[in-house]
Amino acid sequence: MSATAFTFDNSYARELQGFYVPWNPARVPAPQLLFFNRELAAELGLDADALDGPEGAAVFAGNTVPAGAAPLAQAYAGHQFGHFAGRLGDGRALLLGEVVDRHGQRRDIAFKGSGPTPFSRGGDGKAAVGPMLREVLIGEAMHALGIPTTRALAVASTGEPVYREVELPGAVLTRVAASHLRVGSFEFFGARREADALRRLADYAIARHDADLAEAPDRHLGLLRRVAQRQARLIAQWMNAGFIHGVMNTDNMTISGETIDYGPCAFMEAHDPAAVFSAIDRGGRYAYANQPLIARWNLARLAETLIPLIASGLDAPGSDAAIQQAVAQATAVIDAFPGWYQAALLQGQRAKLGLQQALDDEADAALAQAWLDLLHAQGVDYTLGWRRLADAAQGQEAPLRALFGDPSALDGWLARWRERCAQEDAGDSDRPGRMRRANPFVIPRNHRVEEALAAAHDGDLQPFRSLLAAVRQPWDETPELARYGEPAPAEVTACYQTFCGT
Repeated sequence: MSATAFTFDNSYARELQGFYVPWNPARVPAPQLLFFNRELAAELGLDADALDGPEGAAVFAGNTVPAGAAPLAQAYAGHQFGHFAGRLGDGRALLLGEVVDRHGQRRDIAFKGSGPTPFSRGGDGKAAVGPMLREVLIGEAMHALGIPTTRALAVASTGEPVYREVELPGAVLTRVAASHLRVGSFEFFGARREADALRRLADYAIARHDADLAEAPDRHLGLLRRVAQRQARLIAQWMNAGFIHGVMNTDNMTISGETIDYGPCAFMEAHDPAAVFSAIDRGGRYAYANQPLIARWNLARLAETLIPLIASGLDAPGSDAAIQQAVAQATAVIDAFPGWYQAALLQGQRAKLGLQQALDDEADAALAQAWLDLLHAQGVDYTLGWRRLADAAQGQEAPLRALFGDPSALDGWLARWRERCAQEDAGDSDRPGRMRRANPFVIPRNHRVEEALAAAHDGDLQPFRSLLAAVRQPWDETPELARYGEPAPAEVTACYQTFCGT
């Protein structure tokens, strides 16, 4: 067996024939590894030493298809900016196969930028170095923050250019995910009213992500509920981290509850509910504050596809009464989403505020909202505002007050917060430490990301490597990391835009 072998067990290819097109990655002239995630490779049971070199570059660029792989382009549909596209699919991606990791979890290994497929819709199916390294930086930062995410295993340059507005160096990303099942996967078969295919897909998703539901008569309603609950927790974590995904189309919402597709994403700097960075989101549909609303909207699209399956588990399946009952049950799940989201959001906010006890949900939510309103009104950096609140918990208010144009605006809120803290334990000496473990110092600051990607474009990977090391230790505040905790100058933030990379 080759030292670069993968122990594949490809359940999607095996069990869902007709849901994909078998397809091979395009060959490239000069593969070279730019990034390799040795820690993730070990978690997947791979030989990191063997893959961290020319043999690995050939694998991760697509020139060498490992034994046991079953490369395929998945079919899916999706609502993009609210408009339904009935046939999207993997236009520049391939699912290479699946492995079971050292923790017994099944993981997809997939390429992004590996050439055109039958779903490419006229595109070249390729990717550039910059966007692929961006996905590494943001994904690893999210992982370090404890936010469910796909992760980058490798990025290989291809030795050939890709053409967007300008000529760019090409690259292929290898991405690891709990699965690549999306809301759009269900929409593909729901729109075609292919009930048998939809049932196969739903039962596969249940077996893979919610196996305890497999024998339940209402398992498809249970699947909807589980997906909604996972997304409620995920979006709450995004919001508490100041993360803006940028393109929350239904084909970018996973069934697993992982963050996927780091395209025009960014972390917010000055707190602004209307913050938008994506150049393609001209109407602000996916603005920071809209993310929980869009998540609910996307879940409603999933619910629509599952109605026939939910009805089939009721009395008189197929009848109008069963359909109406299924609609009512699915609607109840969608209507429960805001409560699940608010509970998850408040849980995170309490940790960020240094609170441990749930004494009064309404009062604590009001306290957190008043803090956010204060940050917004004063144009305070979101990440540093929370971080410096931990200093205030230690009796050091000056760093926090220095962030405010009018420091006196803090007085009333700080008094409320200290009174609330005292309701738990006036002598809680661990509060500042807990708060620093809930409020990062280092995030992928947009200007630092752009600096790193610009250097990588010119062949210098050191800024990328240094930034990657920094975002992997988000809670640490040291002199060495100081530059990575500094916000961008206001004039940079004011005109900053992100792009999807396609």
